[in-house]
Amino acid sequence: MNTQPAAASGAALVLAQQRGLAADSNSLNQLNQLAGRDSRAAIRETARQFEALFMRELLKSMREATMSTGLMGDEAGGLGSQLLDEQWAVKLTGLPRGLGEMIERQLMQQTQGAQEPASAGPAAAHAPAAAVAARPPFATPSQAQASFVAQHRQAAQQVERESGIPASFMIGKAAHETGWGRSPIRNADGSDSFNLFGIKATPGWRGRVAEITTTEYVNGAPQRMVQRFRAYDNAVDAFRDYARLIGRSPRYAEVMQNLHSPHAFAREVQEAGYATDPRYAAKLERMINATLNVKRALG
Repeated sequence: MNTQPAAASGAALVLAQQRGLAADSNSLNQLNQLAGRDSRAAIRETARQFEALFMRELLKSMREATMSTGLMGDEAGGLGSQLLDEQWAVKLTGLPRGLGEMIERQLMQQTQGAQEPASAGPAAAHAPAAAVAARPPFATPSQAQASFVAQHRQAAQQVERESGIPASFMIGKAAHETGWGRSPIRNADGSDSFNLFGIKATPGWRGRVAEITTTEYVNGAPQRMVQRFRAYDNAVDAFRDYARLIGRSPRYAEVMQNLHSPHAFAREVQEAGYATDPRYAAKLERMINATLNVKRALG
């Protein structure tokens, strides 16, 4: 009995695993169990493994669809092709903005969405009530979420028509900053400043100002400090001011080029330096997705 093909297949499996490709379902099951224990590293590895397996099967299908030339058409040639497919699958895995990142985001949303604070922005940092759990995509909206979206939908849609920025993106941003309206920035007399977006009062601002103690990240470390924020007469003015900031400032030019998805929008907002929180983009993306979920539920 010739055992060489079996031995060769075993060698191929070992080589594939050494190159970082989980070539059996048990390995993937183990990674999924780790992800279920809320390990970011395990989630990232699970996503990478799924991407690698997808690439391997894609290459295999492409190879099987081509005509054999007869060269190395024996079992050794088949093993060589298999090893080549494994190598290319690993090389094509982990590319920026690829399938692996999409899978990782989805797994993170499913396993960690209910464990993150809803907001870590300036409006939320000054009050414990802002620690509202962000719900995973497609979860049943809470009463607070539904009320917040219903309250601001008309103003957001009006400003969307004026600016082109999706209403859900703006409401999601406002929800992130205020903890679904539970922790608004207030004036010194306790009245609402209507600053839904955590926009600070820069030296060029000529309107009213609200001062609050908030959390800023300096070199990645959170620090409490007093900051000055803009104050408005109503929510519509706040939406318009936010749209002007994002739509007209050269600093946010890339943001306006990425209105096609919550992920791209949130990423570019963070890249432009809107907030100091190093995880701001991921949190904002979750809140926008939650807002879209609420809008679907409200009809």
